[in-house]
Amino acid sequence: MTTMDARFVGIADLTQAPSVAVVVDVMRAFTVAAWAFAQGAEKIVLAESLEDAQALKVRHPTWAALKDGAPAPGFDMVNSPGLLRSVDLDGRTVVQKTTAGTAGALAVKEASLVLCAGFVVAEATARLLRTRSGDRVTFVVTGEDGRADEDLACAQYIARRATGEETDAAAFLRRAAASRAAAELTQGVRRGAHPDDVALCLELDRFPFAMVAALEGSLMVLRPCAAP
Repeated sequence: MTTMDARFVGIADLTQAPSVAVVVDVMRAFTVAAWAFAQGAEKIVLAESLEDAQALKVRHPTWAALKDGAPAPGFDMVNSPGLLRSVDLDGRTVVQKTTAGTAGALAVKEASLVLCAGFVVAEATARLLRTRSGDRVTFVVTGEDGRADEDLACAQYIARRATGEETDAAAFLRRAAASRAAAELTQGVRRGAHPDDVALCLELDRFPFAMVAALEGSLMVLRPCAAP
């Protein structure tokens, strides 16, 4: 087993660029991102604001833009894995702007390695982290100012798996299922949702890739990365 110097922080707690950052948004930004890649997307541009996302869409009409909440003019999709899984994104670029996930990734854009994660890519993310043993890893818990238990549970699970430790995922998934975000999605509090969203967000290791974000010019771009 490897050792890992892991810390778990909210976006507001980031005072300097970490060496390695794992940005966790289970419900729903990075579950949606993983589904976008599974549906054929080439890359995802993480937008700073809704206005930036719309401007990118205007400059690149073939790109697909998605956001949190209800459908809106200028956006092709909403931030729902249940709704996205039937969309053909083959070869397309997606522009994503969400409340927490994309903000978390942009907050650590100067890190040497930025991984974006949820339960659906947990093991692939952990395997990639194992190649960076010795580095301090900062897990960014994006939801609820760093208190979202679905994100913290996922981060803690990935941290354990990254050390090679045999870890039963069930307790971590139960915490996520009991989270405020899961309740709000189930009860229809959050707009732009599908009844299957919570279940899809809790599918452990649905996809075999990790997701790496890096600056490409002035844009923060997320791409799938085969786990070692």
